[in-house]
Amino acid sequence: MVKRIIAKQENCMGCGLCEVYCTVQHSKSKDIVKAYNSERPRPISRVRVERNNPVSFAIQCRHCEDAPCVTACLSGAMRKDPKTSQVTHDPQKCMGCWTCVMVCPYGALIMDKEGHVVAKCDLCQGFDEPACVANCPNEALVFKEAKH
Repeated sequence: MVKRIIAKQENCMGCGLCEVYCTVQHSKSKDIVKAYNSERPRPISRVRVERNNPVSFAIQCRHCEDAPCVTACLSGAMRKDPKTSQVTHDPQKCMGCWTCVMVCPYGALIMDKEGHVVAKCDLCQGFDEPACVANCPNEALVFKEAKH
């Protein structure tokens, strides 16, 4: 089994802190003010909060077992890591065709129009816990082992 981010919509209040901390985590400066006000290109959150009151929940790459984005990727930029089962993205190979965006069943892939590549959840590689999970005040996001 591999670790995945599980969204618990019953705990989500739609505050958007997961988006903020994901943006900061993927910034060059790792500083909230600089990330939002002065970094160019502007860092992109890999998580998006869907709000339809009273329901809200975070959407990010689910690292699908049978990932349609990997199958659809024309350039080989989207791959499934055989060791971790995580879906990875190589921006150097990405040609910005957005085919992976169209086939994602969760709508979890983000078009980085400035960089002409896809931005997706990388589970904050190198950290014990993704930034969105670590900073969710209501534990609406949980990082745990899951089958799929």
